Amino acid sequence: MKAFLKGACALALLAIAANVSLSGNRAPAPQTPNHDGKIESKYDGFNHQTVISLKKMKITCGSLRGNFKDACVSLAATLHCPGIQLDYVREASLQVIFQTKDWDQRHSLDQRELSVVADGQTYRLGRMRLTGQSTDTLMTETLDVVIPYQVFVKIAKAEVVEMKVGPSQFQLRQENILALRDMANRVRF
Repeated sequence: MKAFLKGACALALLAIAANVSLSGNRAPAPQTPNHDGKIESKYDGFNHQTVISLKKMKITCGSLRGNFKDACVSLAATLHCPGIQLDYVREASLQVIFQTKDWDQRHSLDQRELSVVADGQTYRLGRMRLTGQSTDTLMTETLDVVIPYQVFVKIAKAEVVEMKVGPSQFQLRQENILALRDMANRVRF
């Protein structure tokens, strides 16, 4: 009986030792990048889709090249996945929000063409549509465009991203790019 107990204890110790050595070789859990953006995922039952949204995130405040002087520019993005799943994205949308004290600095209909340069590759993404405009203490203009998911991924994986809406040009900060990349990584595509 003593031999049996000694053998069982030896096997138990070997199993514990093997488990400890194996656990040391495990890959660390993936960490969410620190980008200060707020990303939400939720199911929209009315439209039968799962929506991954990056809430409004500041790009720059100050002087922009073009007609917007002393303005703040922010970005928001949305991924639309049909049904209750995160395996396929039907489309992505980008919103660019301009805020300024000068109420006359709006993008007219012919000044809403969006171009994105991601790591030297230019994407002409078409005319943005006006989805919101308000004049309180600041003039706020929200422009929106729907883009293919493959282009969204190329923008998210780029190291340097510049955007141009009509005459207004600006470069995304590293935090903005990390937030877009985090969104793209939430889809198992």
